[in-house]
Amino acid sequence: MSETGRIRVAKDKAELVQSLTSWNAATGPFQTFADVVVFAATLGKKHNRRVPLGEISKREPSPIKVETFASMGYDWVIKLIGITETKDIQILSVTQEESQTQRNHIFEEYANGGLEILQTELRGAVDYSERLLLILSSERFKEDKKDEEFNLSKFLS
Repeated sequence: MSETGRIRVAKDKAELVQSLTSWNAATGPFQTFADVVVFAATLGKKHNRRVPLGEISKREPSPIKVETFASMGYDWVIKLIGITETKDIQILSVTQEESQTQRNHIFEEYANGGLEILQTELRGAVDYSERLLLILSSERFKEDKKDEEFNLSKFLS
Protein backbone atom coordinates (compact mmCIF):
# COMPACT_ATOMS: atom_id res chain seq x y z
CA MET A 1 0.00 0.00 0.00
CA SER A 2 1.04 3.60 -0.45
CA GLU A 3 2.71 5.43 2.38
CA THR A 4 0.17 7.83 3.86
CA GLY A 5 0.52 11.36 2.62
CA ARG A 6 2.43 10.63 -0.59
CA ILE A 7 1.55 9.60 -4.13
CA ARG A 8 4.14 7.35 -5.72
CA VAL A 9 5.09 6.73 -9.35
CA ALA A 10 6.28 3.39 -10.73
CA LYS A 11 10.00 3.35 -11.53
CA ASP A 12 9.34 2.18 -15.11
CA LYS A 13 7.13 5.26 -15.73
CA ALA A 14 9.44 7.86 -14.10
CA GLU A 15 11.17 8.83 -17.35
CA LEU A 16 7.80 9.31 -19.10
CA VAL A 17 6.54 11.53 -16.26
CA GLN A 18 9.73 13.61 -16.48
CA SER A 19 9.44 13.98 -20.25
CA LEU A 20 5.83 15.16 -19.95
CA THR A 21 6.81 18.08 -17.72
CA SER A 22 8.86 21.21 -18.12
CA TRP A 23 11.18 19.82 -15.40
CA ASN A 24 14.96 19.92 -15.86
CA ALA A 25 14.89 21.88 -19.15
CA ALA A 26 12.37 19.50 -20.76
CA THR A 27 9.59 21.04 -22.82
CA GLY A 28 6.69 18.79 -21.87
CA PRO A 29 3.07 19.96 -21.93
CA PHE A 30 2.61 19.81 -18.11
CA GLN A 31 4.21 22.10 -15.54
CA THR A 32 4.47 19.68 -12.62
CA PHE A 33 4.70 15.97 -11.86
CA ALA A 34 1.38 16.29 -10.01
CA ASP A 35 -0.28 17.59 -13.21
CA VAL A 36 0.95 14.54 -15.14
CA VAL A 37 -0.13 12.09 -12.43
CA VAL A 38 -3.64 13.57 -12.18
CA PHE A 39 -4.06 13.51 -15.97
CA ALA A 40 -2.82 9.91 -16.09
CA ALA A 41 -5.10 8.84 -13.22
CA THR A 42 -8.19 10.27 -14.89
CA LEU A 43 -7.19 8.65 -18.18
CA GLY A 44 -6.65 5.35 -16.40
CA LYS A 45 -10.03 5.61 -14.68
CA LYS A 46 -11.80 6.49 -17.93
CA HIS A 47 -10.35 3.38 -19.56
CA ASN A 48 -10.77 1.30 -16.40
CA ARG A 49 -7.04 0.52 -16.36
CA ARG A 50 -5.83 -0.01 -12.81
CA VAL A 51 -2.29 -1.38 -12.67
CA PRO A 52 -0.18 -2.16 -9.56
CA LEU A 53 2.96 -0.05 -9.32
CA GLY A 54 5.67 -2.65 -8.80
CA GLU A 55 9.00 -0.96 -8.10
CA ILE A 56 8.65 2.66 -6.95
CA SER A 57 10.63 5.61 -8.33
CA LYS A 58 12.98 6.90 -5.65
CA ARG A 59 14.39 9.75 -7.71
CA GLU A 60 12.53 12.24 -9.85
CA PRO A 61 9.68 11.99 -9.53
CA SER A 62 10.07 10.96 -5.91
CA PRO A 63 6.81 10.32 -4.00
CA ILE A 64 4.72 13.50 -4.19
CA LYS A 65 3.12 14.87 -1.03
CA VAL A 66 -0.68 14.80 -1.01
CA GLU A 67 -0.51 18.43 0.16
CA THR A 68 0.93 19.28 -3.25
CA PHE A 69 -2.19 17.88 -4.91
CA ALA A 70 -4.43 19.68 -2.39
CA SER A 71 -2.69 23.03 -2.95
CA MET A 72 -3.35 22.66 -6.68
CA GLY A 73 -7.01 21.73 -6.16
CA TYR A 74 -6.47 18.10 -7.22
CA ASP A 75 -7.32 16.43 -3.90
CA TRP A 76 -10.96 16.11 -5.00
CA VAL A 77 -9.82 13.99 -7.98
CA ILE A 78 -8.14 11.53 -5.60
CA LYS A 79 -11.31 11.41 -3.48
CA LEU A 80 -13.63 11.10 -6.48
CA ILE A 81 -11.66 8.20 -7.97
CA GLY A 82 -11.59 6.53 -4.55
CA ILE A 83 -15.33 6.77 -3.99
CA THR A 84 -16.25 5.69 -7.52
CA GLU A 85 -13.99 2.67 -7.16
CA THR A 86 -15.12 1.53 -3.69
CA LYS A 87 -18.72 2.83 -3.72
CA ASP A 88 -18.14 3.49 0.00
CA ILE A 89 -18.46 6.97 1.52
CA GLN A 90 -16.08 5.96 4.35
CA ILE A 91 -13.18 6.25 1.89
CA LEU A 92 -13.56 10.04 2.25
CA SER A 93 -12.81 9.99 5.98
CA VAL A 94 -10.13 12.48 6.97
CA THR A 95 -9.75 10.98 10.44
CA GLN A 96 -9.01 7.40 9.39
CA GLU A 97 -5.46 6.98 8.12
CA GLU A 98 -6.47 3.68 6.49
CA SER A 99 -9.03 5.50 4.28
CA GLN A 100 -6.44 7.99 3.07
CA THR A 101 -3.97 5.18 2.38
CA GLN A 102 -6.61 3.26 0.41
CA ARG A 103 -7.58 6.39 -1.60
CA ASN A 104 -3.94 7.07 -2.44
CA HIS A 105 -3.35 3.45 -3.43
CA ILE A 106 -6.35 3.39 -5.79
CA PHE A 107 -5.29 6.73 -7.29
CA GLU A 108 -1.69 5.53 -7.79
CA GLU A 109 -2.84 2.40 -9.61
CA TYR A 110 -5.13 4.31 -11.95
CA ALA A 111 -2.31 6.80 -12.60
CA ASN A 112 -0.02 3.89 -13.41
CA GLY A 113 -2.65 2.48 -15.79
CA GLY A 114 -3.04 5.89 -17.43
CA LEU A 115 0.73 6.19 -17.80
CA GLU A 116 0.75 2.79 -19.55
CA ILE A 117 -1.83 4.11 -22.00
CA LEU A 118 0.25 7.25 -22.54
CA GLN A 119 3.41 5.19 -23.11
CA THR A 120 1.65 3.37 -25.92
CA GLU A 121 -0.03 6.43 -27.40
CA LEU A 122 3.07 8.64 -27.25
CA ARG A 123 5.53 6.08 -28.58
CA GLY A 124 7.47 7.65 -31.43
CA ALA A 125 5.94 11.11 -30.94
CA VAL A 126 8.22 14.10 -31.31
CA ASP A 127 5.76 16.64 -29.93
CA TYR A 128 3.87 15.28 -26.90
CA SER A 129 1.56 18.31 -26.79
CA GLU A 130 0.31 17.70 -30.30
CA ARG A 131 -0.18 13.96 -29.67
CA LEU A 132 -2.07 14.65 -26.43
CA LEU A 133 -4.39 17.02 -28.27
CA LEU A 134 -5.06 14.30 -30.84
CA ILE A 135 -5.83 11.80 -28.07
CA LEU A 136 -8.21 14.22 -26.37
CA SER A 137 -9.90 15.12 -29.65
CA SER A 138 -10.41 11.50 -30.60
CA GLU A 139 -11.95 10.80 -27.18
CA ARG A 140 -14.28 13.75 -27.55
CA PHE A 141 -15.42 12.80 -31.03
CA LYS A 142 -15.73 9.13 -30.04
CA GLU A 143 -18.37 10.18 -27.49
CA ASP A 144 -20.13 12.42 -30.01
CA LYS A 145 -20.37 9.56 -32.50
CA LYS A 146 -22.00 7.33 -29.87
CA ASP A 147 -24.74 9.92 -29.43
CA GLU A 148 -25.27 10.24 -33.18
CA GLU A 149 -25.39 6.51 -33.89
CA PHE A 150 -28.46 5.46 -35.83
CA ASN A 151 -30.56 3.09 -33.76
CA LEU A 152 -33.07 0.84 -35.55
CA SER A 153 -34.49 -0.60 -32.31
CA LYS A 154 -37.00 2.25 -32.01
CA PHE A 155 -38.69 0.98 -35.19
CA LEU A 156 -39.13 -2.52 -33.80
CA SER A 157 -42.26 -3.20 -31.78
